[in-house]
Amino acid sequence: MKQDICWWCYQGRIEPKRLIAEAKRIGYEGFELVPEPMWDMIKEAGLKIVTHGGHGTIDNGMNDPRNHSRIEDELKANIDKAVQYEIPILICFSGNRRGRPDEEGIEQTVACLKRVAPYAEQKGVTLALEILNSKVDHRDYQFDKMSWGVRVVELVNSPRVKILYDIYHAQIMEGDIIRTIRAHHDKIAHYHTAGNPGRNEIDDTQELYYPAIMKAIKETGYTGWIGQEFVPKGDPIAALKVAFERCSVG
Repeated sequence: MKQDICWWCYQGRIEPKRLIAEAKRIGYEGFELVPEPMWDMIKEAGLKIVTHGGHGTIDNGMNDPRNHSRIEDELKANIDKAVQYEIPILICFSGNRRGRPDEEGIEQTVACLKRVAPYAEQKGVTLALEILNSKVDHRDYQFDKMSWGVRVVELVNSPRVKILYDIYHAQIMEGDIIRTIRAHHDKIAHYHTAGNPGRNEIDDTQELYYPAIMKAIKETGYTGWIGQEFVPKGDPIAALKVAFERCSVG
């Protein structure tokens, strides 16, 4: 499986050219969530831009019908950019509940995605709705249980609308990571990693055992990307090397 690095975790901590060079040396093949001024540098290095934000913002998302027109315009514009730079995935967000029942949130998110799914299908870009935890990092976020996102994907019924399964966030909310992957892998377009607790290095101080998780992902037939989205407490390059090795499955 191909591995990439989420840019924001290292922005301001490592000079960009060094980060790109070290990533290639370790074996990473791409980056995610890269600021647009850096896109050409990434491509010139022979690396892939794997994801880009589909719309803003996390808390004002698809579950509120007042956002639908804005999100549709933003997604279509970003789909066009994704085609130009060969970015396969745009990340999407449910938005915060703000008292909205789950069924209403599902209904509105489905309605929003259905407005854009045909264009995504036409252009060959996948819209990945991200699961986030509402306990620690994103209070009140609505898509915080896998069953919620699975229902959305089933109702939209598009090959270009799937889930970004963030293992760190899912562990905080539900755990049962490997069973969930096996049950719903057909609805997952992309994976993110991080240690828990703390969202730090993938090492022996945290509770997720990534070699077993990666083995389970590979056994589903997944051939996509694994995005490293942890914030290292120690040396960033050393942490990236350890993470790469732990997530490499022979």
